[in-house]
Amino acid sequence: MNYLNLEEEKVLPVVNELNTLLADYHMYYQKLRNFHWNITGENFFDLHEKFESLYTDARIKIDEIAERILTLRFHPMSNLTDYIEKSAINESSTDLNDQKMVEETLFAHGILLKQMSKVLKKANDIADEGTVDLIGAYIRELEKSSWMLNAWSKNKNEKLKASVSS
Repeated sequence: MNYLNLEEEKVLPVVNELNTLLADYHMYYQKLRNFHWNITGENFFDLHEKFESLYTDARIKIDEIAERILTLRFHPMSNLTDYIEKSAINESSTDLNDQKMVEETLFAHGILLKQMSKVLKKANDIADEGTVDLIGAYIRELEKSSWMLNAWSKNKNEKLKASVSS
């Protein structure tokens, strides 16, 4: 693997974690499509649009993760059966209310962030800066989306903690 200056046997653990992330993103993507299609109620307009935005972003990341695996000179996982088996994200019911949809989305974000941390650790271990850069940006973006969804789901009377002690 001369052009990347990475040894193939050292790259395999990174690829394995990227394939798990790819499976997680596929399941997350489908969860968001489900929620986008099946949201009802007074928050329909806000959440219908938000779920579409999230699944559009997930679709792009799925392609980028697969392309990173290819750049590392391995085949990405590409079968739905494998995604279902490998992913820690489960399918969701179609009859959830808006609060439960947001709760499940945030739970999936936690799984994605944990998997991204695993990818980062393996990539850092072998100085795979391309993967580190890609995943670092994903973490920042997903944390921001999580914050926004969490803020949406909060009681209006809940306040943030003070950042400065007196």
